Parts: sequence; C-alpha cells; structure tokens
Amino acid sequence: MNLWELFVIAVGVSIDAFAVSVCKGLSVGKPRPKHAFIVGAYFGGFQMLMPLIGYLIGQQFYKLIAALDHWVAFGLLLLIGGKMILEARDGCERVSSSFSLNEMIPLAIATSIDALVIGLTFAMINVRIVPAITFIGATTFTIAATGLFLGYKIGTRFHSKAEIAGGIALILIGVNILQEHLRGFA
Repeated sequence: MNLWELFVIAVGVSIDAFAVSVCKGLSVGKPRPKHAFIVGAYFGGFQMLMPLIGYLIGQQFYKLIAALDHWVAFGLLLLIGGKMILEARDGCERVSSSFSLNEMIPLAIATSIDALVIGLTFAMINVRIVPAITFIGATTFTIAATGLFLGYKIGTRFHSKAEIAGGIALILIGVNILQEHLRGFA
C-alpha cells in the first residue's frame, strides 16, 4: 500500500469523527483549544486502537482466508464505503456539548468501528501496521480538531459531501486492491 492510498484511507475513516466533531462544534458554543485536543485525542486514539485490534484478529484468521484475501478486502471496503455514502443523507444528529468520558468514549467507539474493519483488511494485504495506525491516528486527530472549529464557524453544510467523497474513495481503493491482485494472475 502506498502513502497516497493510506492517506485516502485515513481521511475516509476519519469522516465519521469529523462529522461528530462538526456537530460538537455546533453544540458547544465557542470551542476552546482544549476542546479540540479532547476530540482529537479521543477520536484519533480510537482510530489507532481499532485497526490494531482488527489487524491482530485478521492475523489469526489469515491462513483460513489467504486464497480469498483480495476479495475480502474488496468486499469490506465496498461495504464501508457504501455505508458512508448512505449515511451521508443523515443530518447532524443532536450531540451533547459535554466532553466527559461518558460522552466521548461511546462517540469514539461508534466513529471507529469502520477502522476495525480496515485493520482486518490491513492484515490481508500485509500492511506495516504501526506506521499505518500512527498515520491514521494523527490524521484523525487533525481532522476531528478542525471539525470542531468548522462546526462552530460554518455548521453542517459540507458534512454530507465529505462523507460521500470518503465512501467513494474507500470503494475505489477496494477496486484497486482487487484489480492489482487479478492483474497478477493475468
């Protein structure tokens, strides 16, 4: 996997965190830098943790599905991308203005489930996991922190477009993985 593909995946899985951060920005009033750090740390941290868990699970089952790994990776990315496109229709759900542990943990888990599946995909295509999750975590941190301030400034105007773009990008990466594998057999 090249750096460009990793960047697209990092942005793609960060879109849910961005959307929630935009909603947080709308609900909190005027966000402070500490709020941006909190959303960045929660969302970025879980976007690092979940692919690692998925990767470790995928490593355990890799031998069972090695012959189909490219199809599994394609299918998972297609499902995640399609889900993101469908979810783009939803508006900004009411999000609490609280940054408490009880509020942020469920949001961080909910926005990082897709990253768990990405971790499974990474195991199938032998991605170096530590640099990948570090990059994804840093990207999500930045996108979530920025989303908080953007939510305060401009609201949800661009939320659905970003989610659609992220979904399409993940689907295209899945197609590329499948195409590269099938080209190897041609």
